[in-house]
Amino acid sequence: MTTPVTTLDQRFSAPNATATGWEETRRVLETAELSWITTVRADGRPHVTPLVAVWADGALHFCTGADEQKAINLRGNPHVILTTGCNSWDRGLDVVVEGDAVLVTDEGALKRLAEAWTAKWDGRWQYQPGDGCFRHAGSEEPVLVFSVAPTQVLAFAKGTFSHTKHRF
Repeated sequence: MTTPVTTLDQRFSAPNATATGWEETRRVLETAELSWITTVRADGRPHVTPLVAVWADGALHFCTGADEQKAINLRGNPHVILTTGCNSWDRGLDVVVEGDAVLVTDEGALKRLAEAWTAKWDGRWQYQPGDGCFRHAGSEEPVLVFSVAPTQVLAFAKGTFSHTKHRF
């Protein structure tokens, strides 16, 4: 992954604000327990749902059942937005990742990602990689894994409000 070009949008930032650095923004992505994904339905309407994601190999990864609405939407349109942060008005950092969701089928990548899910949630999320997807223990249902390499990441700092753009 390349280092992004980071800029502060003064129009939406406090006069004394500084840009949020990529390291801090990435840390929010790495530690977030919950994210929200927005996909686009065939008729153009947005679909938003919560999910758990992991940051690895310079991308945000998520998974879904093959028959879930987000998987159906991604078959027709790979553009997604993933959002995380906090619901507080005056503290914290909200982060928005824009990019395209790409199906991950490489066995080595799936193994690394399964280990990342297990490690991030202290064993509460355990997947069995194989045959180009994940499976839950004891289930034959495929769980599709997607990678979103960001094209742009927005960071919205609260308190001393700032609007930072990281472009890749």
